[in-house]
Amino acid sequence: MSKVTYLSQEGYDKLVTELDDLKTRGRTEAAKAIAEAREKGDLSENAEYDAAKEAQGLLELKINQLEQVMATARVLDTSQLDNSEVRVLSKVRIKNLKMKKEFTYQLVAESEADLKAKKISVSSPIGEGLLGKKVGDVAEIQTPGGLMKFEVLEINI
Repeated sequence: MSKVTYLSQEGYDKLVTELDDLKTRGRTEAAKAIAEAREKGDLSENAEYDAAKEAQGLLELKINQLEQVMATARVLDTSQLDNSEVRVLSKVRIKNLKMKKEFTYQLVAESEADLKAKKISVSSPIGEGLLGKKVGDVAEIQTPGGLMKFEVLEINI
């Protein structure tokens, strides 16, 4: 059985829009590219045709992946969430104990992660390490760069 993907309403709406775009505009453009390449002659030695077919395959793979996420997606209502511990959609203010710097991140599903927007995936090493922590807890997280320690300062929804 597939694992459940928890999403915000914004993240769910974004996935729906992206999937719809890929199924309509994306498939139309892929078919057009294949038709144009097919008109150029011998398909056995037609690099444009091969590239267009490969692009179509990648498009269908992306559509399939999004459909799988959508099939297991559960939209969380932020008004119903508890902020006593770090969970999906929590906004958490943490302090890196080594660097003495504070950061605020929102923990989101992998499909919504965007470091520029300060949204990190719950399946990332830091996200996994923070899940379940309460204010005042210290999370020791093994990252590719080594062991990091973060103190949880504040949790909001």
